[in-house]
Amino acid sequence: MIHESYARMPAHDLRERTFRFACRIVTFCRKLSVGESLQRQIARQLIRSGTSIGANFEEAHGAHSRREFACKLSLVLREARETHYWLRLVVASDLAKPDEVQDVVSEASELVAIFTTAVTKAKRPLATKPDREVET
Repeated sequence: MIHESYARMPAHDLRERTFRFACRIVTFCRKLSVGESLQRQIARQLIRSGTSIGANFEEAHGAHSRREFACKLSLVLREARETHYWLRLVVASDLAKPDEVQDVVSEASELVAIFTTAVTKAKRPLATKPDREVET
């Protein structure tokens, strides 16, 4: 269960959103890992990738350049895509009830979309202002 104080944080803050997502992944994986060996193995993969999204996003904020920021955001996107994959596998393999996992799958899809856009924008060259003509 997500601690009450974190559940009340605004969803628009991406740092908090990725943190809350990681908390949801931990909670979900606890339930998933109670099952057989296969479920525990998938839960390990899911917890690794699902918690890495927020951790790598925090790292991106410490970047020393725009290029480094874009690179770190690419890692965030890669982890978000992997997490979405594992969640889809859980659903397709009937390892959890759809109502237990649907909200987390939806959030993973949204994070993939958000970070796809963010990476695209971060990799774009900065717009340069046209030189002004100097009157002589």
